[in-house]
Amino acid sequence: MIKKRSVYVLPFAMLLFLSLITTASTVGTRVDAQSSGPTQSLTVYIQSLQSGNGKLSIVADEIDWYQGESANQVFAEREPEAYAEIGGTPDDYYIVNDSDTLTSFSLADNLAVTMQLFDHTGNAEDLDIHWNEIITPQQFKDAFSNTADVLDLGQFPYHITVQDGVITSIVQQYIP
Repeated sequence: MIKKRSVYVLPFAMLLFLSLITTASTVGTRVDAQSSGPTQSLTVYIQSLQSGNGKLSIVADEIDWYQGESANQVFAEREPEAYAEIGGTPDDYYIVNDSDTLTSFSLADNLAVTMQLFDHTGNAEDLDIHWNEIITPQQFKDAFSNTADVLDLGQFPYHITVQDGVITSIVQQYIP
């Protein structure tokens, strides 16, 4: 019985993983963030982090992040066969990325960056979760651009806070 279930779960898990990677690296329409009133909270995949004129900016792909029962509901609607087979989302979250529009955001001078998993040494053995670890924007920029090391920060979703078209906070979402 267990062997039969794993025959279905493993291909599904691989398909889900590949779809997340594929949608995270999609290149499409690009727009600049506009001031849209007060504060916005968005979840994004960061495509690139850039410096220009002494300012940092990011290019991001907005996604819909679901967790818990909300994740299970959306998963059941979008992938009913997989839901019937495994009974819910594999890791209690579900990501929807129906748009390939990329948005450019400026980063605030007082940007707060909060990480869950951050490579301090470049050694896989030293990699450990430190919940809500505050790092500097420069540390984030340096680590984000270093994809050859142990941890590629571009593979994680981020919750961002946008105030008047400028990002004031970036919080890494841990994914198992």
